[in-house]
Amino acid sequence: MIKIYAQNPNEKAVARVADVLRSDGGIVYPTDSVYAFGCSIRSPKAIERLRALSGKKGDEFSIVCPDLSTISAYARVDNAVFKVLKRNLPGPFTFVLNASGKVPDKFLEKRKTVGVRIPDHEFCRRMLRALGRPVVSTSANISGEATPAGLQEVAQEIIDGVDFVVNPRFEGKPTRKASSIIAFGEGGEVK
Repeated sequence: MIKIYAQNPNEKAVARVADVLRSDGGIVYPTDSVYAFGCSIRSPKAIERLRALSGKKGDEFSIVCPDLSTISAYARVDNAVFKVLKRNLPGPFTFVLNASGKVPDKFLEKRKTVGVRIPDHEFCRRMLRALGRPVVSTSANISGEATPAGLQEVAQEIIDGVDFVVNPRFEGKPTRKASSIIAFGEGGEVK
């Protein structure tokens, strides 16, 4: 477990978390909404471990990105969608978009869409920039159980099953509820 200031995280601590993710590790971490757990998008082994640990299906996972250009690399983003993303991100929203060829097949599990988000949380954005790639993520709960707003609500089974737990010394003002999911249809209209 590592304690990190959410608003001004220590760069060495952020680098340690990124190193864990690069080494096929899984982490529990705070976001602007609820506690999440995740791993590098380039780690099929860690993705499988998170699925087994949570009992969640592929469509319950999203990819967390540091910026809009990263989202554009992993999802098909036309001008209309880009405008909506730019108005609403960073923030507690997950947008379901058509996946690009850059998303690993192991993550998609025969789906053609991917949920993407940019949390409004300084630690998250710095961690993602240090890692240099998105994090596959979901709320830090077992499928069917309550979504954890605080670290004390994360199941011990999940804490024991990951390699690193980020415990912020100051969380800011999280919304305490899961991100809103917004799906787009053809032509950029919201479903």
